[in-house]
Amino acid sequence: MRIPYGAEKEFFKYSLFLVFCNRITTSAVSAGSLLASKKTMDPVAPIYKYCLVSISNILTTTCQYEALKYVSFPVQTLAKCAKMIPVMVWGTLIMQKRYQGPDYMFAFLVTLGCSVFILYPAGTEISPYSRGRENTVWGVLLMVGYLGFDGFTSTFQDKLFKGYDMEIHNQIFYTTVCSCILSFTGLILQGHLIPAIEFVYHHYDCFFDIVLLSTVATASQFFISYTIRNFGALAFATIMTTRQLVSIMLSCIWFSHPLSMEQWIGAVIVFSSLYGKSFMKKPPPRTTPPVELVQNGESSNFKANA
Repeated sequence: MRIPYGAEKEFFKYSLFLVFCNRITTSAVSAGSLLASKKTMDPVAPIYKYCLVSISNILTTTCQYEALKYVSFPVQTLAKCAKMIPVMVWGTLIMQKRYQGPDYMFAFLVTLGCSVFILYPAGTEISPYSRGRENTVWGVLLMVGYLGFDGFTSTFQDKLFKGYDMEIHNQIFYTTVCSCILSFTGLILQGHLIPAIEFVYHHYDCFFDIVLLSTVATASQFFISYTIRNFGALAFATIMTTRQLVSIMLSCIWFSHPLSMEQWIGAVIVFSSLYGKSFMKKPPPRTTPPVELVQNGESSNFKANA
């Protein structure tokens, strides 16, 4: 979104086309997984519920890509850590969850760190799309939209998993199929489909970048689902926190994004709060499986009889 292509230094401007490529790749892989595992291809929940997730997910990704035109990658990456607040809001509205005082405290600290990081940039970064402070404000508004839609997406997905006991691949498949249809329709209505294809046709390096982005986006979706299912949300939250830190470091090295002292302080506040929240949570008590109880009972009876 920020790197020019070709001798004429043209920029790729079609965010929805990236969403379409990502989702069609993910839907194809999830369909293959369902067929290979011989699991049902029938929808478990009503189609309109998959569509709700698709719409919010499309808006999430579009806001994410569009915001990169106006804010730097480190700013966007750290701002993603602030999605605790919209998740808490949507969790209260959709799942009727209740949060404790420490949850609100950590959310406040993360928001404070993100605000410091965004408000005190290192020097003046020139964006190919920026023409004054109003565009920076627009970039921040896009990030707020990203956080709001992303919070709804994850919360509603959690509700579908618990309410319908559906397989991960089933939800991924129908959600991404709906996303493909919606994003393709949006490209047609905006008149961006043909220009995007022509741009990719004339810039082969852009084509390979899109293929790489779609591949990694698809792989990450399955890794996320696998991690949550096998290691739990606590391990996943810690991994994601580390991922944000590594992403910022790589971006600073790769694209030479400088960080001010205030931004380093903001980053420390954010990551300290997130790690503190993760490590302060107590793991749920482990229950002894019935088989072990029977075996223990049998061994105890055996000893008593002996």
